[in-house]
Amino acid sequence: MSTTGEYVPAAAAVPAAGGAYWWPRRRSLVLDAVLAAVSAVECLVEGVAFAQRADISPVPASVFGLLVGAALVLRRRWPVAVVLLSIAVTPAQMGIVLSLVGLYTLAASEVPRRITGVLAGMSVVGTLIVTVLGLHGGGYGAPFAAVALTAVLSAVGMTAPPVLLGLYVGARRRLVESLRERADGLERELTLLAEKASERAERARLDERTRIAREMHDVVAHRVSLMVVHAAALQAVALKDPRKASASAELLGDMGRQALNELREMLGVLRTDSTSPASGSAVAGDASPDLTGSPVTVLALPVSSQPDPDDDGPCLAQLDGLVEESRAAGMCVELVVQGAERSLAARVETVVYRVVQEALTNVHKHASGAAAQVILAYRDTEVAVLVRNGPPAGGSDVRLPSGGNGLLGMRERVTALGGGFASGPTAEGGFRVSAMLPALAG
Repeated sequence: MSTTGEYVPAAAAVPAAGGAYWWPRRRSLVLDAVLAAVSAVECLVEGVAFAQRADISPVPASVFGLLVGAALVLRRRWPVAVVLLSIAVTPAQMGIVLSLVGLYTLAASEVPRRITGVLAGMSVVGTLIVTVLGLHGGGYGAPFAAVALTAVLSAVGMTAPPVLLGLYVGARRRLVESLRERADGLERELTLLAEKASERAERARLDERTRIAREMHDVVAHRVSLMVVHAAALQAVALKDPRKASASAELLGDMGRQALNELREMLGVLRTDSTSPASGSAVAGDASPDLTGSPVTVLALPVSSQPDPDDDGPCLAQLDGLVEESRAAGMCVELVVQGAERSLAARVETVVYRVVQEALTNVHKHASGAAAQVILAYRDTEVAVLVRNGPPAGGSDVRLPSGGNGLLGMRERVTALGGGFASGPTAEGGFRVSAMLPALAG
């Protein structure tokens, strides 16, 4: 029998820590030893009394009774054998403790209930027969009905209480084990849920880092690229045309101030909910590389209260100004608008603006002196944008660094809104970037 009362073969019995043989704990061993000692003394006394009634030598009867009573120590391992032994010695009117404890152990174990019922019935029948014979043949002169009633009450009283108590204890033990297993299962599920929640939070934090880095790249890279182009032009004309150099320097300063203002506005939007007293969380700086490959400090914000910078980002009305900035840097840019202009969702207009901005920045970086064309097409259910440029015209090398992630950032922005993105070289030796987004109403 296992620690839960399960009846198992000898080879499968494994004691718990601190136990010995088939006893789960040392106190169980002590309890069984005490019960076996009491049963052995009782069977010893009853064996001597049986020897006197049978007119035989008391020595073998007492030794037999001692061994029978001591067999109670095996009740946890072989409850069926203990009960059978108690039934076998019933005619000798010995083994009361052996029978009571054996029946209790049998009922509390995991032995099939049909076996428990059969053995309990055999015990009732044996006790009934012995009691009837003892009362009827003892010379008491009692009526047979009284003898039968006394025998039934005695047999049932000796068998039913230990069996019922054993059934109750066994059922309660199984219930406790079931509740413990269920609690362990719930604990494992909660642990898994906590791990998944932690993974989701970490994934959201990483996604937010990437999004913020992309925003910083879009805001800063274009302005800084134009500043580098103007700085190269300023270096070329500084000695030849001081007036033009002065104008270029003024334009360079304006672009730097615009870049700082845009960066400040973006960071202000990101801090909107995180620095308020109601948010209950502070802004934490975290070093992370942006999409251009340069290390920047990003803000770790609560996922539940992070604003979307696209909602307050640039719109298509500012597209003319963006094109004029590239023209001021010496690029020949043509803006073509097709279809009826209308207001779109803020995030859609921001994504279109960022695509054009990044595409023109790439022209400054990789195709100095090339002419570019921006085509914006309004359709019934979508809006499309195409930016293409011709081959480089052999302009000055401004040596602009590139992290190689501009196209990836554009693709992520477009696909996040359910649109399509494509880019690649043209047959004329230039490059094209196209995006198509659903025309969500503003």
